[in-house]
Amino acid sequence: MNSPPKSLSRLITTLVIGSAILLLAFLLAVFLVRRREPPEQVMPPELSLAVELVRMTPEDVPMLIVGRGEAVPIEVVPMTPQVAGEVIRTHEHLFVGEVIPAGETLIEIDPRDYESRLAQIRAQAAQARSGLARLRTQYTSDGKRLKTLERNCDLSHNDYKRLQGLFENEEVGALSNVERAEMTYNRARDAQELMTQNVSLYPARIIEAEQGLLAAEAALEVAELNLERTAIKAPFDARIQEKRVEAGQYVAPGVPVLTLANDATIEIIVPLDSRDVRTGLRFNEPTATETSLSWFDTVTPVSCRVFWTEATASQYWMGQLDRIVSFNQATRTITVAIRVSAEEARAGTSELPLVAGMFCRVEIPGIVMQQVYRLPRWSVTFENQVYVANEERLSYRDVDVLRMQHEQAFIQSGFNSGDLVITTRLLNPLPGSKINYVEEAIISSTDLKNSAGGESAL
Repeated sequence: MNSPPKSLSRLITTLVIGSAILLLAFLLAVFLVRRREPPEQVMPPELSLAVELVRMTPEDVPMLIVGRGEAVPIEVVPMTPQVAGEVIRTHEHLFVGEVIPAGETLIEIDPRDYESRLAQIRAQAAQARSGLARLRTQYTSDGKRLKTLERNCDLSHNDYKRLQGLFENEEVGALSNVERAEMTYNRARDAQELMTQNVSLYPARIIEAEQGLLAAEAALEVAELNLERTAIKAPFDARIQEKRVEAGQYVAPGVPVLTLANDATIEIIVPLDSRDVRTGLRFNEPTATETSLSWFDTVTPVSCRVFWTEATASQYWMGQLDRIVSFNQATRTITVAIRVSAEEARAGTSELPLVAGMFCRVEIPGIVMQQVYRLPRWSVTFENQVYVANEERLSYRDVDVLRMQHEQAFIQSGFNSGDLVITTRLLNPLPGSKINYVEEAIISSTDLKNSAGGESAL
């Protein structure tokens, strides 16, 4: 019988040895597992959140309505010559940006043509005046002469009738005497009738002369006015905003040569959200003497703070709410006008004066929000919730936010006076989380008034 090959014997031996090793390893693993002891379970310490707290105290806070607009002068006047001619002189400081006092001559137009015209019309007016006086004198004189002629006519008529009666009734005298008396009477009557006609025309001639004198005086007034208009003067303390004229230039009526700005009062035209105007702006009660037009009532002229957007928050000027300007249907905004006097524009806390062209932020105090609670804006979530401290535990509280103003939120309801509200910024904290705070560091909500973003103390 043949023996198995050696290679087969070695293979079987290897398999047996390997299986034995695996078995011993398995048995050792089972032994070690059974002898293992479970680890001791230790509870980790509870972590607490370090927070800052504010104690709620109700207060009355004026609503602050904020808008932005550009400062503009109260008047911008284009100056247009009213007479034509050559510019012979301009003001020595007639440059853009210069301020020229009221009454000083800005531009002088050659007045010689207008002086000649004035002299001519003045002579015509004097001639018309003397002609009217002469006509009135003649009227008086001819009126007296008419009475004399009437008397002469009466005497001639009586003499003619007397001679005619003697000749016809008593055959006394001659026919030639009667005829001469009749001729004298006829001449006297013709003279009287001619004078009567002349005197009757005097009132119409006098009226015509008076009208001619009025026309001459009106022309004289126009000529004087035209001569006066050759000097264009500053109607107020004027800042030269635009200049389009030089000495030697010919100017004509209707062509603007200067643009003047009146900076005595600066206006900021500010569009406001119509909801802010409806809920916050204060209006005066209409009186019986005010117009009955369908328009806004007169706004209460409250003091406002005006900030230049390029300056710091501590630099401002004081202005006054003046009026409602317009309502914009497209943007649903109501535009108001804020006025700042020249004295205040220079005397504000800013290093620079308030001037036309500055883009400004305006704070207008509105109605007073009664018994509201003040919090930093970030303390209120988008869901109108706040985190409150409840026996060293964090909890949520739903609140009714009346208004967001600057970086502060004003709560109308949702908690009571004395509640502790967490003002530390937290990212989705779990309700019931333990909190850690310093009792001495708790401040009242009214202490937030003077913090950044509080309302202006107007």
